[in-house]
Amino acid sequence: MTLGNTEVLSAPLRMQFDYTRSTGPTIGRFLTGLRNGKVIGVRGSDGRVIVPPAEFDPKTAEPLTDFVDVSDVGTVQSWSWVAEPLPNQPFDRPFAYALIKLDGADTALLHAVDVASPADISTGLRVRARWAGERTGDIHDIVAFEPGETSTAPAPSEDEGEQVTGIITPVDLSFKHTAAPQEGEFLKAIMEGRLLGARAKMDGKVYFPPRGADPRTGEPTDDYVEVSDKGIVTTFCIVNVPFMGQRLKPPYVAAYVLLDGTDIPFLHLVLGVDASEVRMGMRVEAVWKPREEWGLSMANIDHFKPTGEPDADYDSFAHHL
Repeated sequence: MTLGNTEVLSAPLRMQFDYTRSTGPTIGRFLTGLRNGKVIGVRGSDGRVIVPPAEFDPKTAEPLTDFVDVSDVGTVQSWSWVAEPLPNQPFDRPFAYALIKLDGADTALLHAVDVASPADISTGLRVRARWAGERTGDIHDIVAFEPGETSTAPAPSEDEGEQVTGIITPVDLSFKHTAAPQEGEFLKAIMEGRLLGARAKMDGKVYFPPRGADPRTGEPTDDYVEVSDKGIVTTFCIVNVPFMGQRLKPPYVAAYVLLDGTDIPFLHLVLGVDASEVRMGMRVEAVWKPREEWGLSMANIDHFKPTGEPDADYDSFAHHL
């Protein structure tokens, strides 16, 4: 992609991770109910029944504990048609999203409604839940709602089993990122093994990576300057906790590195030394990946390692913390 005589860098990006959270007693009660084929709300201080249940009263902020079973049949309050479904949406064919006020509830629940066309849904339409054959304790235990007045809920179980205490939600975001001019210059330089900063007009301070404008004045920062791949550890964190997708085995160090010739530190890994030996003021240098692995990314630098030089004086980087 080009703009005038300037090449504009862009690329598709995809971010995937599993978001894990505990449910607490209120949402856990709601999800446990879904697993058992029923919908549970909670009564507020004003007598209104809230579905899904809120943990705290919207009027008094007090914890809510008066749980109420409501129907799985309700009325469409408002709706929106999905003509071109996206991946991982409830259906791979057109459908509707709707706010549905279930009988016995005073607030609306957002869910999918399985109808063939916009002509088949309207405000005031009566709908019922279509339950999954196998339920695990999440909102997908209701596959969708469909037109109907009569509940098809499964027979309630006398043994509700253990309460749901946690859920895992896969997150999958796909988008296109277009680099700003300054970011583009930075990426093209790092593809050549060079590190590029940008000098502020007001006082000559060098931002790394370059920014589109000086945040203090709003002036463009288009005076590029090549900087060293050596620098100083200013602050750091020893990562001891494992997490999904982690490519390094703990413990390891994530540190802010102030490169020589720059005035703002950036975050990267410090390896090649025991984590307990990393310290503020330590002199480090970049360890580049093999050239054949380089791309338009800061990942061209695999990590930083100690240079063996004497530590920097604290006063030399104190104002960069």
